[in-house]
Amino acid sequence: MKVRLLIFGQLTDETGASELTLEDLTDTDTLRQVLFERYPSLKTKNFTTAVNNKVISGNTILTDNSTVALMPPFSGG
Repeated sequence: MKVRLLIFGQLTDETGASELTLEDLTDTDTLRQVLFERYPSLKTKNFTTAVNNKVISGNTILTDNSTVALMPPFSGG
């Protein structure tokens, strides 16, 4: 199962990429665990997670070809 991960703003500085493809992830808790292991500095960053264009607040099941976005805080003007 493949998951497309989109990374925005200053979070790209932590990961070195704006997009990643990850495999064998069943839910967003597992995704966060993998990301924190690979990029420990993400643990201290504040960001919102969206799955398939919907902002989530808790653990969410991922399916094949899900798109997950990590979005730092932003303001409009």
